Amino acid sequence: MTDRYSEDDVVATVTRLTRSQLVSFIECNFVKPEREAGAYVFGRIDLARLELLCDLSQDLDLDETGLGIVISLIDQLHAARQDLATLAGVIDALPTELQTGIMAELKKS
Repeated sequence: MTDRYSEDDVVATVTRLTRSQLVSFIECNFVKPEREAGAYVFGRIDLARLELLCDLSQDLDLDETGLGIVISLIDQLHAARQDLATLAGVIDALPTELQTGIMAELKKS
């Protein structure tokens, strides 16, 4: 399985996606593929995002404004989860007594 997809590959793989929707999603910056030799190149994460965009636009009948709001919120949630995972890793690297102190403070709030 490849990690790089052309526009044709994307439209063939994401079966609910039309070429015009793909262009619209790119123009709205809902998906941001790389550019190589004047052509778009998509990754697996782009395909997953396009599947989600199709679900939201077709199943929930969201327009571009609604899609923009929902995708922004999903992106913020993913960023918060990444920040939390980083923070947990930093705490795990601390000495046990500091970890215990942090956990005690967290339980107070």
